[in-house]
Amino acid sequence: MVSAFLYARVSSREQEREGYSIPAQRRLLTEYARSHGFKIVREFIDIESAKNPGRKEFDNMRRLLESDTSVRIVLVEKTDRLYRNRTDALAFETLIEERDVEINLVKEGRVIGKGSRSQDRFAHDVHVAIAKYYVENLREEVKKGMREKAEEGIYPGRAPFGYRNNSATRSIDIDQERASVVKRIFELYASGEHSLITLRKTIWNEHGLRLARSYYERVLKNPFYLGAFVWQGIEYKGTHEPLISPDLFDRVQQVFAGRHKRKHRKHEFAFSGLLRCANDGCTVTAELQKKKYIYYRCSGGRGKCSLPYMREQDISDRMGELLKDIYVPETIAHAIVDSLQSDSARVESERQTRLSATEQRLTALRGRIDQMYEDKLDGKIDEEFWARKTNEWREQEHQLELVLTRLKNPVPSDNVLTVKKIFELANKAHFLYVTRSHAERGQLLKSVLLNCDTDGASLCPVYRKPFDLIFERAKNQEWSGREDLNLRPPGPEPGALPG
Repeated sequence: MVSAFLYARVSSREQEREGYSIPAQRRLLTEYARSHGFKIVREFIDIESAKNPGRKEFDNMRRLLESDTSVRIVLVEKTDRLYRNRTDALAFETLIEERDVEINLVKEGRVIGKGSRSQDRFAHDVHVAIAKYYVENLREEVKKGMREKAEEGIYPGRAPFGYRNNSATRSIDIDQERASVVKRIFELYASGEHSLITLRKTIWNEHGLRLARSYYERVLKNPFYLGAFVWQGIEYKGTHEPLISPDLFDRVQQVFAGRHKRKHRKHEFAFSGLLRCANDGCTVTAELQKKKYIYYRCSGGRGKCSLPYMREQDISDRMGELLKDIYVPETIAHAIVDSLQSDSARVESERQTRLSATEQRLTALRGRIDQMYEDKLDGKIDEEFWARKTNEWREQEHQLELVLTRLKNPVPSDNVLTVKKIFELANKAHFLYVTRSHAERGQLLKSVLLNCDTDGASLCPVYRKPFDLIFERAKNQEWSGREDLNLRPPGPEPGALPG
């Protein structure tokens, strides 16, 4: 029999109660091992989150796979039980390529190894990305709670200079000692006689307070001191007490406006911000010559540079070629999206099952509490027993209610939709590009690329996520990422005679 490692994980004890139990994972994997001829020689169990690297048993298993060549098989329920972050995924990708490790993802019905189909490897990468998305979605839930607090007029972060957070009332109070300094900062700058540098020196001389020049600018532009605040780009009316008047705040902003006149750009260039000089790392800038010819050149921020001037039309044509390198054949794109939809449906079915089971447990528990109360009234149990069991069961009831609240939220389906849109763009990007104007081409490229180094003859792009993943798979796997290569006519059959 072939030796194998078993890996199971839950994020917390609460997840155990929600139906992600370690025993259930072990039963599934043990049965799989039995039916596929694997002998489980060691089990690795983690009860902690996989959103960041550093799990104890996961790392122990990884080190053993690196040093012990007798075990090459890892059995795990599904991708997000093994990892939810890119660092751990890359560590296992190295083990697969260099140590011939195979991951058996039992519920997904997929084996990821060196000889796996590119389609399976690509689908696995997408699952890793989805698992990472789940972690980020949880983070969004925390942000949602903070946004709700902001909507109530309570700043959800650390109070700015001149205020302090009141942990007892969960509100923000004026810090009387520093509030006077804030007022003095606004009054001095509103006079128009100070720059930020001289303002900093004056406050140091008057109050012995040393703050960075940039910090003064943040204070002077912060609407918090007016009684409002900005959270996630939205301004809210706060419940805290203002420190300065609207008139004083407006005068300060007028001083800033006088010192920083806005510069208007005469011409918008299609590929501005996308190109970087490969010779010295400076930005490649654009300029209009003879009012109709657009050329791109190194900005020369580190001195004279040998990068030649480049015509916009030439750049436009060459940049379009980069979009061919993220082409995904439709059959592979459809297979991955179908797999994700199937997984999403399975996860939703599991949620419904756990929801039903939790509701039944809660109903049964409340029935026991009611029955015990009847027994107490009938004198069948004493007061001490009643009090002890009531406290115990009320705690269980509270935990079940928390689980129920979480399970009532359906599995988000927008992740599958997002993946579908990404593949559609990757599939049609080059066709869309050649049918657009230079300005529209620039916008399309900015949605796919972070930047692109050029030496005047070649381009070295850095793709945005997840297009970097698509590019790497298209470059390394047996299916070609280039649409024009996939559409070539087949060559002669082996052994065929020429002519």
